[in-house]
Amino acid sequence: MKVGVSHLIAGGTPLDQFFKASAEAGYEVVELCVRRSGEVTPETTKDALKEIKKSANDCGLTIDSVCHSHITGNLLASGDAQKIAIEETKIGLEIAAELGAYCTLHTLGGLNPDLYYDEAYKNGIASLKAIAPTAEKLNVDLAVEFVWNGFLFSPLEMRNFLNEVGSNAVGFYFDPGNMAVFQFPQHWARILGKHIKMVHMKDWKGNALNGSWPALLEGNVNFPVVMRELASAGYNGPLISEVPEGDAPLKVTAESIRKIMKMADA
Repeated sequence: MKVGVSHLIAGGTPLDQFFKASAEAGYEVVELCVRRSGEVTPETTKDALKEIKKSANDCGLTIDSVCHSHITGNLLASGDAQKIAIEETKIGLEIAAELGAYCTLHTLGGLNPDLYYDEAYKNGIASLKAIAPTAEKLNVDLAVEFVWNGFLFSPLEMRNFLNEVGSNAVGFYFDPGNMAVFQFPQHWARILGKHIKMVHMKDWKGNALNGSWPALLEGNVNFPVVMRELASAGYNGPLISEVPEGDAPLKVTAESIRKIMKMADA
C-alpha cells in the first residue's frame, strides 16, 4: 500500500504547490479533481495534462486517482440529461488516462421529487453499462463512492448494483468516514470486497445527528478491523487522505495513514 492525498482537500492551491507540499509531507500518491474551471477541466489539452503528470512525477508522486463527479452531470437521470452525463463521464476517464491514473471517483448523481428511486436505479445501471466499454478500453476503473445522496444506502444494495453493471472496470470507492455516520465501515469492506478499487481515508466522530470528520484515529472508525477486512479482500492500493489541513497537518495525516496500514497485519 502507498500513502496518498486528494487535491479535494487543498481548495484552490495550485497543483505545483500541492505536489511539492505533498511530497515534503511524505505522500507517494495524489488524487486530482476535474472541475469546470482551474488547471484540470474538460478543456485542458493533452499537452497540459502531460505537463501536470510530469510535475507530479518530478516530485516523486504518481497520480493514481481522479475525481470527476464535479463535471459529469447526473448518471441517474434519463433522456438527454443522461446522455450528456455519460459523455462527460467518458471525458473524465480520458483525462484520467492522460494523467496516468488507473481509477476515477464518481458519485453517480442524485434523486429529485420527480426521479423515483427505482427509475434512478435502472438509469444508473444503464449509464454505467454504456460507460464501461470506454473504461475497459482505457484501462481506467470507475469507482462509485457512497455519499449522502440517499442512494445505494446499504452494502448489499451497492454490491447488487455493481453486479448488475457486470464490468470489472466499474467498482466501489471505499470511504470509511462516509458510512461510519450511520453504519459500520468494516461491513462494507467485507461485503464489497472484490469490488473495491480505491480507498479514501476519513474518520467520523459523533452520531448521525451531531458529528464531524476529525483527524484520523480520533473518531469512531475501527481501523484495525477495517484494515483486516481490506487485506482479506486483497486490496493493496493506496490509502488516499481526505483530511483537510485544518483538521490535521499534511505530515501528521501521512504518519497516521502509515500507522493504519500496519493494522492490516496486526
